[in-house]
Amino acid sequence: MFTRFLQTDRQKATLLIRLMVGVVFLSEGIQKFLFPAVRGAGRFESIGLPAPELLAGVAGGFEIICGVLIILGFLTRFAGIPLVIIMLVALFTTKLEILHTEGFWSMMHAARTDWAMLLGSLYLLIRGGGYGSLDYLVFGKYMKKDFPVHP
Repeated sequence: MFTRFLQTDRQKATLLIRLMVGVVFLSEGIQKFLFPAVRGAGRFESIGLPAPELLAGVAGGFEIICGVLIILGFLTRFAGIPLVIIMLVALFTTKLEILHTEGFWSMMHAARTDWAMLLGSLYLLIRGGGYGSLDYLVFGKYMKKDFPVHP
C-alpha cells in the first residue's frame, strides 16, 4: 500500500498542476503568519472557528510544508491529503454562508480559487507528482508495470 502512494504517472504536464497548487498554498501559508489579522487567526476568528490562533498556525504550517513538497514533487500524494482537507474546510466554513446570503453566482465567484485548489490537490492525490518530480526520480523503482501511463 505504501509503495502505491509513492508511485506517480509520467505526465510532464503534471508539473503545471504541481506549480499551480504548490505556489498558491506556499504563498497562502506564509501570509497566514505575515498578516495574521486578515489572513490568519483574525480571519479564522471572524468566520467563527474555535481556537483561531492554533488553527491558523496549523493550517499555515501545513500549507507551507505541503506547498513545498508539492512544488518539489516529493511525497506528493501524502502532501495532497491535508490540502484537500484544508480546502474542504475552507469551502464549508466560508462559501456556504455566501451561498445562503448572496446566492449561487456570488458563491461560485468567491469559491473559484478554492475550487481550483481542491481539484488540483485531488488530481495530485490521484496521479502523483508526474515526470521530473522527486517522487519519480527517487521512487521510480517502485513503479509497477500496470500503473497507468499516458504519453
